[in-house]
Amino acid sequence: MADAAPAGGHGPALRIDKFLWFARLAKSRSIAQKLAEEGHIRLNGRRIERAHAPVRAGDLITFPHPGGVVRVVRVLLLPARRGPAPEAQGCYEELTIGS
Repeated sequence: MADAAPAGGHGPALRIDKFLWFARLAKSRSIAQKLAEEGHIRLNGRRIERAHAPVRAGDLITFPHPGGVVRVVRVLLLPARRGPAPEAQGCYEELTIGS
Protein backbone atom coordinates (compact mmCIF):
# COMPACT_ATOMS: atom_id res chain seq x y z
CA MET A 1 0.00 0.00 0.00
CA ALA A 2 1.21 3.54 -0.68
CA ASP A 3 2.70 5.30 2.32
CA ALA A 4 1.08 8.55 3.40
CA ALA A 5 3.47 11.48 3.35
CA PRO A 6 1.96 14.52 5.04
CA ALA A 7 5.39 16.19 5.29
CA GLY A 8 5.29 17.22 1.61
CA GLY A 9 1.62 18.07 1.73
CA HIS A 10 1.07 16.77 -1.79
CA GLY A 11 -0.85 13.60 -1.04
CA PRO A 12 0.21 9.98 -0.77
CA ALA A 13 3.78 9.03 -1.69
CA LEU A 14 5.87 5.91 -2.16
CA ARG A 15 9.63 5.42 -1.86
CA ILE A 16 11.25 5.64 -5.29
CA ASP A 17 12.92 2.24 -4.96
CA LYS A 18 9.57 0.62 -4.12
CA PHE A 19 7.83 2.43 -6.99
CA LEU A 20 10.41 1.29 -9.56
CA TRP A 21 10.13 -2.28 -8.29
CA PHE A 22 6.32 -2.34 -7.96
CA ALA A 23 5.93 -0.82 -11.45
CA ARG A 24 8.36 -3.44 -12.83
CA LEU A 25 10.79 -0.76 -14.04
CA ALA A 26 13.58 -2.38 -12.01
CA LYS A 27 14.21 -6.12 -11.81
CA SER A 28 14.60 -6.01 -8.02
CA ARG A 29 14.16 -3.52 -5.23
CA SER A 30 17.87 -3.73 -4.38
CA ILE A 31 18.76 -2.73 -7.97
CA ALA A 32 16.36 0.23 -7.74
CA GLN A 33 17.85 1.18 -4.37
CA LYS A 34 21.38 1.07 -5.78
CA LEU A 35 20.41 3.24 -8.78
CA ALA A 36 18.97 5.84 -6.43
CA GLU A 37 21.85 5.84 -3.94
CA GLU A 38 24.45 6.14 -6.71
CA GLY A 39 22.67 9.22 -8.09
CA HIS A 40 21.57 7.70 -11.40
CA ILE A 41 17.90 8.72 -11.02
CA ARG A 42 16.34 12.13 -11.57
CA LEU A 43 13.01 12.98 -9.99
CA ASN A 44 11.31 15.96 -11.62
CA GLY A 45 14.67 16.97 -13.10
CA ARG A 46 16.54 16.88 -9.78
CA ARG A 47 19.22 14.29 -9.10
CA ILE A 48 18.43 12.14 -6.08
CA GLU A 49 20.85 10.15 -3.97
CA ARG A 50 18.50 8.40 -1.59
CA ALA A 51 16.22 5.43 -2.08
CA HIS A 52 13.57 6.85 0.22
CA ALA A 53 12.87 9.92 -1.95
CA PRO A 54 9.07 10.24 -2.15
CA VAL A 55 7.33 9.71 -5.49
CA ARG A 56 3.83 11.07 -6.08
CA ALA A 57 1.35 10.90 -8.93
CA GLY A 58 2.38 13.34 -11.66
CA ASP A 59 6.14 13.10 -10.97
CA LEU A 60 8.65 12.55 -13.78
CA ILE A 61 11.34 9.91 -13.26
CA THR A 62 14.41 9.66 -15.50
CA PHE A 63 16.69 6.65 -15.08
CA PRO A 64 19.10 4.43 -17.05
CA HIS A 65 17.80 1.11 -18.28
CA PRO A 66 19.84 -1.92 -19.40
CA GLY A 67 20.97 -1.65 -22.99
CA GLY A 68 22.12 1.95 -22.72
CA VAL A 69 18.61 3.42 -22.91
CA VAL A 70 17.55 6.31 -20.69
CA ARG A 71 13.88 6.04 -19.77
CA VAL A 72 11.57 8.86 -18.80
CA VAL A 73 8.23 7.99 -17.21
CA ARG A 74 5.40 10.00 -15.67
CA VAL A 75 3.82 8.48 -12.56
CA LEU A 76 0.07 8.12 -13.08
CA LEU A 77 -0.80 6.34 -9.84
CA LEU A 78 0.96 4.63 -6.97
CA PRO A 79 0.74 0.83 -7.03
CA ALA A 80 -0.29 -0.97 -3.87
CA ARG A 81 1.76 -4.06 -4.71
CA ARG A 82 4.07 -5.65 -7.28
CA GLY A 83 1.36 -7.11 -9.45
CA PRO A 84 1.30 -8.53 -12.97
CA ALA A 85 2.88 -6.56 -15.83
CA PRO A 86 -0.38 -5.13 -17.26
CA GLU A 87 -1.31 -3.80 -13.81
CA ALA A 88 2.17 -2.32 -13.35
CA GLN A 89 2.15 -0.65 -16.79
CA GLY A 90 -1.03 1.21 -15.84
CA CYS A 91 0.89 3.02 -13.08
CA TYR A 92 3.08 5.06 -15.42
CA GLU A 93 3.20 6.68 -18.85
CA GLU A 94 6.32 6.10 -20.96
CA LEU A 95 7.69 9.42 -22.29
CA THR A 96 10.93 8.05 -23.76
CA ILE A 97 11.17 8.67 -27.50
CA GLY A 98 12.53 5.68 -29.36
CA SER A 99 13.94 2.53 -27.80
